[in-house]
Amino acid sequence: MIWIDGLTKTYAGGFRALNNVSLEINRGEIFALLGPNGAGKTTLINVVCGIVNATAGKVEVDGHDIVSDYRLTRAKIGLVPQEMPTESFETVWNTCQFSRGLFGKPASPDHLEKVLKSLSLWDRKDTISMELSGGMKRRVLIAKALAHEPEVLFLDEPTAGVDVELRQDMWNVVAALREEGVTVILTTHYIEEAEQLADRVGVINHGEIILVEEKEKLMRDLGKKQLVLNLPTPLAEVPPQLASYQLELSDDRLDLTYTYDTKRERTGITALLGELNAAGIHFTDLQTSQSSLEDIFVDLVNRGR
Repeated sequence: MIWIDGLTKTYAGGFRALNNVSLEINRGEIFALLGPNGAGKTTLINVVCGIVNATAGKVEVDGHDIVSDYRLTRAKIGLVPQEMPTESFETVWNTCQFSRGLFGKPASPDHLEKVLKSLSLWDRKDTISMELSGGMKRRVLIAKALAHEPEVLFLDEPTAGVDVELRQDMWNVVAALREEGVTVILTTHYIEEAEQLADRVGVINHGEIILVEEKEKLMRDLGKKQLVLNLPTPLAEVPPQLASYQLELSDDRLDLTYTYDTKRERTGITALLGELNAAGIHFTDLQTSQSSLEDIFVDLVNRGR
């Protein structure tokens, strides 16, 4: 649905926000674009949406060039920006109706009603935007982006600083859009949202895409599994005969952590427990944990610094 090739953006002061970015986003998928502040996420979105002009490279939306076919490509895209510009003196209904008209779409009260109800805005449809709370204004931004029935929806930090109820409404809407075949590109600081929703994950840092992978494969390949053994008494040091397991002893010397690869045919846990017993090391309890998408993201970004 979105094809990006060699995209570069250098601002007048010489700052290069994007550096030779190439990326393909599939039709109907939810794609999470993750990266630290200043990594280039918003610049990339703004180029695809026609808000910022690229210095070099090419972008196509549904097979159409965003420069030569700009009217067609922009009509296919809905954008929920980080900022919250709303028509302060217009009602919610008129704001959404106006947004739909901007893209040449005929009036569709049924569609607008569906969108406003999905975002719990229906009872506020006749309220002037300036009278709404910050969370409600954020809902209006989302409704505006959906008013013209886009095939692609960009969500740039859509739930930053909003209440739990809106976040839940937002993700219900995203799930419904995926069922309708809409392509959703999401940036978020709440990485658990990407973990819950995304089909694929892309990580950008310093204006470069450093990884694109299916979420499940990413977590399977890069995720770490750990076994933590709780000791009854402090252990002075890990015995030399256990060195091959690369055990980590906690600062209070009451926990031993073993990190292992879940893809291997054998994890080594059975052998480890046997050797611990032979060394006279006993434990009172044990726990296992799996790396989250956030752990993987932080590790990837730190590697690139």
